[in-house]
Amino acid sequence: MSGSPLLLMAGADVVEEQRARWERKRSRTAKELLETEHKYLKQLDLVITFFVTILKAKGTLKPAVMETIFGPLESIYSASQVLSLHLERGNLGLGLENFCQKLELYGHYAENLEQANKTLKEQLRKNKSFRRFKKLQETRPQFQGKKLEDLLPLPLQRLQQENSLQLLRVQKLLKGRKTQLLTAGRWYIREGWLLVVPSKGKELKRRMFFLFSDIFVATKPCHPLHLLNSNKFACTAVYPLHQCEVDKVFGHTQSQGGLLSLSFPHKTLLLMSSDQQDVNDWYQSLKAAVSAEKNIFQAL
Repeated sequence: MSGSPLLLMAGADVVEEQRARWERKRSRTAKELLETEHKYLKQLDLVITFFVTILKAKGTLKPAVMETIFGPLESIYSASQVLSLHLERGNLGLGLENFCQKLELYGHYAENLEQANKTLKEQLRKNKSFRRFKKLQETRPQFQGKKLEDLLPLPLQRLQQENSLQLLRVQKLLKGRKTQLLTAGRWYIREGWLLVVPSKGKELKRRMFFLFSDIFVATKPCHPLHLLNSNKFACTAVYPLHQCEVDKVFGHTQSQGGLLSLSFPHKTLLLMSSDQQDVNDWYQSLKAAVSAEKNIFQAL
């Protein structure tokens, strides 16, 4: 028995190393996202600076035509700037969560893109001053041979790339292939550790949760000494958000920590964190995701 405390200490060290590896993976993902986000913003800035801003000032195109061609591009650009700032500060989860709240802009942009291209072609055919202006702007060295038509689809291309990167990252974190995350229309929102409060007087269980636009995934760390899966998570449950009700049991005041209740038809989850802000963030994220998914589900 004398060796058991040493084994416990060694096990604790391995668990901490496992958590550290997870944090390093998150940091690498945030760095990759930041690098690609900077490149994307630089290209989007060409459209905002050399087309939208100048065209507004010159009045070359009527406001209705401007709206049809460029849509909510300025708002999309601002949303990506905010995401970039969060990534620079290391706030991957908060940055992506805030970004997901702007997805409606991309929906409008996607719906309008075909009409935008059609209107652009019409203006190039019948508006001589706009045709000259466009040709002049595209000869600037910053464009590197790109045309306005090449840059307008960028937000939609970037959006898919960003979300796919997150889904793939989380898929690789999960042991086996039983839980398939790569589904069309699914969006990554956030992840983090929470304590599961058991229904009967058992010990609190520390679990990793992943929140997506349509599901809430509960996982537990694989054994830290496992040869293949020591840095992975085993999925323990997948909860559909359209069946979920979210409430705060406590955590309304500035007291430390809080408790969230997630009710499903055949299961109630009590989740706890000692961090008040963490509880508030999870509550807001879950409420928004559940509300959005229920609206989609009811519309089908």
